[in-house]
Amino acid sequence: MATRRNVALLFVVLAAAGEMLHGAEGATEYVVGDDSVWAIPSDSNFYASWASEHTFSVGDSLVFNFDSGSHDVATVTQSSFESCDTSNSVTVSSSGPFTFVLNSTGKYYFICTFPMHCSSGQKLAISVKASSGSPPKSSTPPSGSQVPSTSAGSTQRSPPPPAGAASSLAATFSFVLMTVALSIFYLS
Repeated sequence: MATRRNVALLFVVLAAAGEMLHGAEGATEYVVGDDSVWAIPSDSNFYASWASEHTFSVGDSLVFNFDSGSHDVATVTQSSFESCDTSNSVTVSSSGPFTFVLNSTGKYYFICTFPMHCSSGQKLAISVKASSGSPPKSSTPPSGSQVPSTSAGSTQRSPPPPAGAASSLAATFSFVLMTVALSIFYLS
């Protein structure tokens, strides 16, 4: 019969295995600006500095926290980003918070379309690399035809990237740990 110590050991091993599997998924959710909301920054280089501190991969997502009616998030081309041209936005979300899943490699450009917000620094450019263990979905920057349309206030989603070698290794290691734990549990 199992002892309390063996039962406790079993739960610890299973919890550790579950955490490893969760961490192996690879996708990261980034809150744009971290503790700051999506707003006109006090420093016009704020979002560029924030982006330079992170490495974005296919499957990751960006969360833009903002008050509806005060700001929005538009995905735009590089030229629209540089000129703060809001007339050719690929997608616009006017309800916050807004989550955008990075579904291909390349550069992504985001601006606020409210007057003077983009020119005051409320804009973000990021580069997305292939996630480890999965091939890139695109080798060119996203264009209007590659980024699916989203309705205002919705969340743009894409299927998660396929499991890579890291998640397979974690699953195998977790299976071995669970087998050892169950063996200890039943042999005691």
